[in-house]
Amino acid sequence: MGAQWGDEGKGKVTDLLAEQADLVIRFQGGNNAGHTIVRDGEEWKFHLIPSGILYPGLTCAIGNGVALDPRVLLEEIENLKRRGIDVSGLKISANAHLIMPYHVLLDSAGEARLGKLRIGTTKRGIGPCYADKAARLGIRVQDLLDPSILRKKIMGAMEPKRHVLRAHAKDPVLDLHAMTEEYVTFGHRLEPHISDTAMLCHETLEGGGTVVFEGAQGTLLDIDHGTYPFVTSSNCVAGNAAAGSGVGPDLLHYILGITKAYTTRVGGGPFPSELPIDVPGSIGHHLSTVGQERGTVTGRARRCGWLDAALLKRSIVINGISGLCITKLDVLDGLAEIEVCVGYELRGERIDILPLDADDIVACMPIYETFPGWQESTFGATRWDALPQNARRYLERVENLIGAPIDMVSTGPDREHTILLRHPYQPHAESRSARRQMALSL
Repeated sequence: MGAQWGDEGKGKVTDLLAEQADLVIRFQGGNNAGHTIVRDGEEWKFHLIPSGILYPGLTCAIGNGVALDPRVLLEEIENLKRRGIDVSGLKISANAHLIMPYHVLLDSAGEARLGKLRIGTTKRGIGPCYADKAARLGIRVQDLLDPSILRKKIMGAMEPKRHVLRAHAKDPVLDLHAMTEEYVTFGHRLEPHISDTAMLCHETLEGGGTVVFEGAQGTLLDIDHGTYPFVTSSNCVAGNAAAGSGVGPDLLHYILGITKAYTTRVGGGPFPSELPIDVPGSIGHHLSTVGQERGTVTGRARRCGWLDAALLKRSIVINGISGLCITKLDVLDGLAEIEVCVGYELRGERIDILPLDADDIVACMPIYETFPGWQESTFGATRWDALPQNARRYLERVENLIGAPIDMVSTGPDREHTILLRHPYQPHAESRSARRQMALSL
């Protein structure tokens, strides 16, 4: 799961771990997420399908916690087929909720009404879909298989929205008959993939198999624990892997947090360690251009800043992180100095963990610790001892600051550009609390 504001490189890591898995299941979010994978120099982009789909014979599932746009999913399936990928192992939870055309219209209209206070959503309809789910007006994947039930549910869901949708009353996408027919067609095409994914997870684990639960977005975009209201509409934290997949929390044996070696954010909201990205020659511009920091879904430039250890402490507490993967270390190559935010000054007091309230976060003045950079290249390194000494010192100090072990380091976009210090499938000998105490005492 993402330990920052998303875009940390979860797709690459999931692809790497999926090689030894029996099942990969996506447990939340929708096509507002995007995972990019580079394998053997070839780029793959995913929005709904789990990253493990590139492995022949591996079962990949979309869990009940996902907000699913069937049109987007079918396009993704067809694109993979055209590139020679077998998608027969794709399974879709019958309980996943569907994004409908009126959700997309409501999302765009809502952002327009907010004006300068807009959240910065991707306008894919995810928020209104989850709102209907909570209001018990949602339409689920299983409803696609019965036209009469589907039609009744669409009518029931649209009725309380008629006033808000009045400006779109003549939009053909809102025609009840056409919408029902289109979604019934989607159901026919998706029917071979529709499954009881909760039982699929259970049976895999009962049989001694390995399941990778793939998250979307990041901890600080979580609707309960993120920088509210500048958050997504689902729970992105590790605990939701159980609810969004239909397994007991006792089966989540290892929580891998993914974080960049710096920090990025898409959309509005507070960002204490943010740097300007538009000034050529500046650090922010370096991170933005060298890191190719544009959103997979929207193409928007990501905001960039130094790594925030105080933010990561919050993520570690919320998720119970077992270990971290640091991605994009190579982006820091060539910098004379590197800074890490180690805490904040908030209204005259020093604090060392990200506060809960978004207004407090806005008021935070970052406190930095400065490290010497390195001129050598880390790109593509696969061994710890191949890293420059200053890079190793930087990572060791980060581990010390956040109180959690770094188990993986990513040094490039290809799955092979990875240093495995400890594989997540190998259980840690020490308890998580003991390892935290060890890291804090270094």
